[in-house]
Amino acid sequence: MFANYFNKTPMHIFYGKAALIDFLKSIKTNQSSIGFVPTMGALHQGHLSLMQQSISNNDITVVSIFVNPTQFNNPDDLAKYPRTLEEDVKKIATLNPEIIVFAPTTDDIYEGQTISQSFNFDGLENQMEGKFRPGHFNGVGTIVKRLFEIVEPTNAYFGEKDFQQLQIVKKMVAKNKMNVTIVGCPIFREPNQLAMSSRNALLTPKEKQEASIIFKTLIESKEKFQKYNAKIATDYVQKSFGNNPTFTLEYFQIADEATLLPCLRKNKNKNYRAFIAVFVNNIRLIDTISLN
Repeated sequence: MFANYFNKTPMHIFYGKAALIDFLKSIKTNQSSIGFVPTMGALHQGHLSLMQQSISNNDITVVSIFVNPTQFNNPDDLAKYPRTLEEDVKKIATLNPEIIVFAPTTDDIYEGQTISQSFNFDGLENQMEGKFRPGHFNGVGTIVKRLFEIVEPTNAYFGEKDFQQLQIVKKMVAKNKMNVTIVGCPIFREPNQLAMSSRNALLTPKEKQEASIIFKTLIESKEKFQKYNAKIATDYVQKSFGNNPTFTLEYFQIADEATLLPCLRKNKNKNYRAFIAVFVNNIRLIDTISLN
């Protein structure tokens, strides 16, 4: 059934970089713009909104579906990450069958050596996700750089839920003088305001509903930060999750959007953002909101 579906679909689906590169060369001109949406699959409405923006702004849209092993510091997390390629392709086809899908193998991307390149992101990699997931952003930088070299996009689209990743990709592009514009796109949320994530598929209906506490707590932290300061807001969040046995707070941080350094004292000339990571039944969820 899996093979039959892919044989019937009119979409262009590539499993190797050489075939994709040849195809793009055959259809693009010097004036063509290519929009690119890199994903790890298990697609949801947030991903589709990125694709929609790419379609609106570019002549060609490419979507990659690749669960990148080098950005997982926890082997169990990598093993249980949802892989739903057939469903993903159906969703993309429904949105627009002209979208080009790139679903490579690990060997094709890494050419037999599944290791990360080392990057210097000027300290952006040392905060929050980088602090709790050693090597994560070297893995992100490695895969995004390789995908950009393969697809050669004009514009690439990333969701703001992974705001730290967004800043790091911008830094990587600038440092490597890559000719691509990075576009950050708004967070899509479930009806209960839980940030849409591929990991949400691993939650039970009850856990998903209870996870509404994450966004509610972020909103309350924003009010406390604006009225008081970062310490009072942080203390509130830590107490809220400390009193809730369903969730384990990994971190909550209020940081400068540009540097991602923790806010020690508010500066009216800076933009601040709250970042959070929590576990529910060993499933890791992250979220973020602007505090300005």
